Amino acid sequence: MKKINRRTRALILTFVLALILTGIYALGIWIPDEAAAGSFLNSRQPPSWEHPFGTDALGRDLFIRTLKGMAVSMTVGFSASVMSAVIAVFVGMAAAAGFRYADAFVCWLIDLVMGVPHTVLVILISFSMGRGLKGLLVGIAATHWCSLARLIRGEVLKQKSEPYIAVSRKLGKSDGWIFIHHLLPHLVPQFFTGLVLLFPHAVLHEASISFLGFGLPPEQPAIGIILSESMRYLSAGMWWPAVIPGFMLVMIVLLVDQMGEHLQVILDPYRAQE
Repeated sequence: MKKINRRTRALILTFVLALILTGIYALGIWIPDEAAAGSFLNSRQPPSWEHPFGTDALGRDLFIRTLKGMAVSMTVGFSASVMSAVIAVFVGMAAAAGFRYADAFVCWLIDLVMGVPHTVLVILISFSMGRGLKGLLVGIAATHWCSLARLIRGEVLKQKSEPYIAVSRKLGKSDGWIFIHHLLPHLVPQFFTGLVLLFPHAVLHEASISFLGFGLPPEQPAIGIILSESMRYLSAGMWWPAVIPGFMLVMIVLLVDQMGEHLQVILDPYRAQE
């Protein structure tokens, strides 16, 4: 029997993980809002066959609310991750473009942003923009680009020092041609891998900021909102509104993190041969 190599195994696992995440997201989107309506007759029920995750104080099914909350968190996380990755590409390329002052400014800006705790900075940005979805997206996108920008800057500087770049310049190739045909192919793997690895950080920060009351509005079925509401009833013995949605959030983050690791193996030939 032929042994499956590492890249093929990573491709299969990435497909399986992407299928699971897509299924969770699709369920959260397709479930109507009416299904999460509350009933005081069913309030504070522990997990059972009828309500697998139990119900909250208003009688709302926590399984449905968790699925819808995960869909909201994944939407916010993906949107903010795309924005952060695009910012990182432009900033990293600007730093490595060859202008000394631009590189010094970008490095100073990266150190400045990374020197402030992300949660504090996201809260300040979200609060200054009136909270809500817009402030949360801008806050997460404006604070999660630094590591990827530094990686892209280093990759561009490394490729610019390669002999084939000097040969292309000797042959009369323009900077635009060199960027499209030489530099850009090397940035594509870093972009997509960084995008996937940014996603769990964005989801966790969305949940934490909403938990603290500076993110999504209270009527939104987000995981951070569910966890914030559950804190009021922990002393009364209602553990399921906090434990089960929190566990689901951690599982989603771990699944995405594993998918990012496998994607890095697929896109990076050196990792595939380890």
